[in-house]
Amino acid sequence: MSAPAILALTLTASLLIGVPIAFSIGIATLVTLYFGGIPIAFLAQQSFTALDSFPLMAVPYFILAGALMETGGLSSRIINVAQEAMGNITGGFGIVTILACALFAAISGSSPATVAAIGSIMIPAMVERGYHKDFAAAVAGSGGGLGIVIPPSIPMIIYGIVAGVSIGDMFLAGFFPGFILSVLMIVWIYITAKKRGYTGTGEPFQLGRFFKSLWDAKWALLAPVIILGGIYSGYFTPTESAVIAVVYGLIIGLFVYRELKWSQIPQALISSALVTGSVMVILGTATAFGKLVTMYQIPTLLANAMLNISENRFILLTLIVILILFVGTFMETLSIIIIFAPLFLPILIRLGVDPIHFGILLVVGAEIGMMTPPLGVNLFVASGISGLPMERVAKAIFPFVIVLTGGLLLMTYVPWISTVVPDTVKVIKAYFAAKGGA
Repeated sequence: MSAPAILALTLTASLLIGVPIAFSIGIATLVTLYFGGIPIAFLAQQSFTALDSFPLMAVPYFILAGALMETGGLSSRIINVAQEAMGNITGGFGIVTILACALFAAISGSSPATVAAIGSIMIPAMVERGYHKDFAAAVAGSGGGLGIVIPPSIPMIIYGIVAGVSIGDMFLAGFFPGFILSVLMIVWIYITAKKRGYTGTGEPFQLGRFFKSLWDAKWALLAPVIILGGIYSGYFTPTESAVIAVVYGLIIGLFVYRELKWSQIPQALISSALVTGSVMVILGTATAFGKLVTMYQIPTLLANAMLNISENRFILLTLIVILILFVGTFMETLSIIIIFAPLFLPILIRLGVDPIHFGILLVVGAEIGMMTPPLGVNLFVASGISGLPMERVAKAIFPFVIVLTGGLLLMTYVPWISTVVPDTVKVIKAYFAAKGGA
């Protein structure tokens, strides 16, 4: 039996019997190394090389920053701003949840953290306003997916490292897709609210009250401005911005809002370390797996097979998107990115696909995977907060999955949605550079 066949069969068998994805990848790699006559030390060497990366240091810091800001009162103030702006219209509390998720996503970089921070406040609030609990959980679970599309985004950092593209460009590329997905979800919430009679607060919009909530939340809303503004202006790297986000979250939570207690910091450190540990294990084993896949020329074989189907890049992108949505039901987000990026990117670049465009498709596809069973982590978080069985939440979130899949297909066929912001920023920078040189 050939080495690629051993690799594929071992990985498939491990996943089918319920072995966690990181260990499934590691086992498949070890078995293939053994039968291929390659030293077992290959796995350790490649894993170490993958983790010995300065940009990768941004991941644990963004995870910790999200935990500190969630506990420190930033999320509740963001919700107040969104509520004053949209809470009075039909389906207002559902729309507020999406807006709050979008704003908090610009701080946390994590989808489950966004669901937890916003859902813990908004799910009970929606139920109190007469929303069905399963719909409320579905709104929070789907809105939380914006946590990895709107920058900063941990999966975008990983993609930037694996694909060798600018993390700053990936962050810029996430803004417009994040906006489109937010609008699609808001439209669906409004339609559903009309049908079911989910009314708003009934209170007219008051500019003075809105500005009061805006002023109260100024430090929370300033966080993404500092984090992202520093990156795009060139004052610091994405890694340095993650450290600044932690320091900012500590200062605001402890000394400004005073909702973060010293006694809560150890728990935030522990939870962040656990999440970081799982990310690093997946990244290490998946990198070794990807290197082995390349050594056996599997991407070349796959490229030839796909090009035999069609040389039209949009047809191939459609097939890849369908595959991403399928494996997203049982594979963890970072694993999808780490395995699929080196596997398909060489093919797509040959066909003229922008790596940034493909990166956005991967991230959005992985976002949808977070909402689908059996491995939909957003479902688990929303289920835990609402107290509903995961099956009920999965059924309620299905219309959102359909809506977001429509958005993903739109991005597939209209590449400029992903590239318009980074391309525009490059043009502006080039203009000012030329003007300065003159």
